[in-house]
Amino acid sequence: MKKIVNKISIYAVAALSAAVCFTACQDDPDRFRLTDGKPTVYYVRPVKASAADSLLTSAYMGNSVCLVGENLTSVYKLLFNDQEAVLNNSYITRNTLLVDVPSEIPGMVTNKMYLITRGADTVKVDFSVLVPGPSITAMKNEHAAPGSVTTLYGDFFVDDPSVPLSISVGDIPARIKSFSKGTIDFEVPAAAAAGSPIKVKTIYGEAKSAFFYKDTRGLLFNFDTDPHPGNHGWHAQKIETDDTALDGNFLRLGDPGVTMNAEGGWNDSNFSFEYWPGNWGDPETYEGGERLTDFADFSDWKNMALKFELFVPSSNPWSAGAMQLIVGGVEKISYGAAGAKDLDGKTLAGCNNTYFNNDELPRGLYSPWTASGSFDTADEWVTVTVPYANFSYGFSGGAATGSLNAEDFTSLTIFVVEGGVTGTECQPVIKIDNIRAVPLK
Repeated sequence: MKKIVNKISIYAVAALSAAVCFTACQDDPDRFRLTDGKPTVYYVRPVKASAADSLLTSAYMGNSVCLVGENLTSVYKLLFNDQEAVLNNSYITRNTLLVDVPSEIPGMVTNKMYLITRGADTVKVDFSVLVPGPSITAMKNEHAAPGSVTTLYGDFFVDDPSVPLSISVGDIPARIKSFSKGTIDFEVPAAAAAGSPIKVKTIYGEAKSAFFYKDTRGLLFNFDTDPHPGNHGWHAQKIETDDTALDGNFLRLGDPGVTMNAEGGWNDSNFSFEYWPGNWGDPETYEGGERLTDFADFSDWKNMALKFELFVPSSNPWSAGAMQLIVGGVEKISYGAAGAKDLDGKTLAGCNNTYFNNDELPRGLYSPWTASGSFDTADEWVTVTVPYANFSYGFSGGAATGSLNAEDFTSLTIFVVEGGVTGTECQPVIKIDNIRAVPLK
């Protein structure tokens, strides 16, 4: 009996499915059906109705266009030059066809669309695909040594026999080792000058980076020379050099023998670097303990970023705790006695750790290990960029309740602790160099 019931159920479902299909076909006479014959294209226009009266003879890669004509439901395949577009039947009617121009750079440029039917008939339509000029977004190591190989990131890095892809540091040509549409591995030229932008040229245009090679604008700490050689707070973190150094000294947080628990527990003795302005004066003149605002202009801080070079060895990866990047004005933190006045008449907060140990003061949080569970820089230096506009978190990782202004950038505390993330126990070694505040554009 059980088998009979199953057979009856199968036949019933099949009959019901056929009925539903028949009814749906009757109720939806306009649903897409591939038709015979050849298509005709009268013109191409933008997809937006507000621009529907504008005719197009070209479009940039990735843009959407609308073909207008007859029997467009016969289009089985559509190519722009030699790149096939993705067709969505939901956007094809007899008289219109909406499609995205392929985002791949054409290998053979014919400046035509090819509308191909199921019977392999082909209709050609004049249409040019525009390739954008190159764009530059970042450099793997902005302080890479001359003669070393580093990577530039961006898009539309295109090589062409008539205008070969080229890259330079300032006006000094660099040797390209390899490239793709979005990356260029190049050798930093021996004569590359500090403070030079990176330039890329293709057949489609030129680009210049907003960042500079070995940028010294807004330099706050290089851990080698004045005005800020290092610690100026409660802790004397390691400032040292070794055979991994970029150039001279760097700041080191952590140690191979120091364990951080999975919650990134409080350990300021090993993981907190402080620079607090002041030198125990009253009135405070900041001589010998300058404010960071004396060395970088933070008036447009929302369009700036905190940058530094980072080295996390593969032997001691990082897998717990967020790097809290904390700023605060002299009325929140200073190096001296609480209640003293400074040369501007401000009352100083003095040394404390309560100014950041809450969810009021906005700060940046950097925890790259959360992407995969563990992070190291493959035994090389990389550049880290944290936009000041992203300084919006509280101590526990949620949204901060307070706000920042340009006067809050007089100090800097870097503390790897908590931040609302839980990882795995680790003994991270985190090397930092060339801390700077620079424009993003």
